Amino acid sequence: MLFSTQGYARTTLAKIGAAAGVSAETVQGQGPKAALLIAAVEYAAFGVAGEENLFNLDVGRQLLAIDDREEAGAFIVDAVTDVHRRTAPLAPALFGGASMDPEVDRYLGELIASINKQIRRVLDSLRNRGWLREDVSFDELVETVAVFASVETYLRMTARDGWSVDAYRAWCARMLAETVFVSPEPTTVRSVK
Repeated sequence: MLFSTQGYARTTLAKIGAAAGVSAETVQGQGPKAALLIAAVEYAAFGVAGEENLFNLDVGRQLLAIDDREEAGAFIVDAVTDVHRRTAPLAPALFGGASMDPEVDRYLGELIASINKQIRRVLDSLRNRGWLREDVSFDELVETVAVFASVETYLRMTARDGWSVDAYRAWCARMLAETVFVSPEPTTVRSVK
């Protein structure tokens, strides 16, 4: 995709048209460049555009069906990592576009708010199961997840710092277990007399 290889500024409607084998006018008929980038980001993330509730998607329904805390944590980390693998190539174009195009900037603000709302929704479902820490405010738990599970953190660790995707996934799982989930009850060992 041109946005991921050339960035927002250098991706023109003419280049998009040439790559698609159509005219720039045909591309323009699909919407302005900002709309094309926004659609690309949304489809890369979950394969749909405009869905506001993660629990209306298969990934959300699958999470709700999990009854084991460790399994739910692993599922969340895998889902976040998979979304980042698909969307990370577009993230620099999105951030760059936001600095020069008011429509992309507006969308980025809405996207961040939507991600935070989804995190809040997921954590609320986990809190209702008694799986979250109670010694930290719920708002702080939401912000904690928003930071360590962000595409910016993923890009820093994998693209800048050279971590493998598997190393990122393991780190993310540890952060979730150590900073968000309540510590598991220690098992007691009974002595045999």
